Amino acid sequence: MYEYKVEVYRVKEAEKEMNELAKFGWRVISVTSNECLSWTAKDTIVVTFERNK
Repeated sequence: MYEYKVEVYRVKEAEKEMNELAKFGWRVISVTSNECLSWTAKDTIVVTFERNK
């Protein structure tokens, strides 16, 4: 069985945060740009993680 986590990161901070969660067994299964109407979200991505429960 797996558990999932969805996080939103600024592009420049994403690598550091992904590596930090990897230490706890999380692996990235999807990265998507965060397109929305707000100009503040244009430099963010949605990252989906998975790990064994």
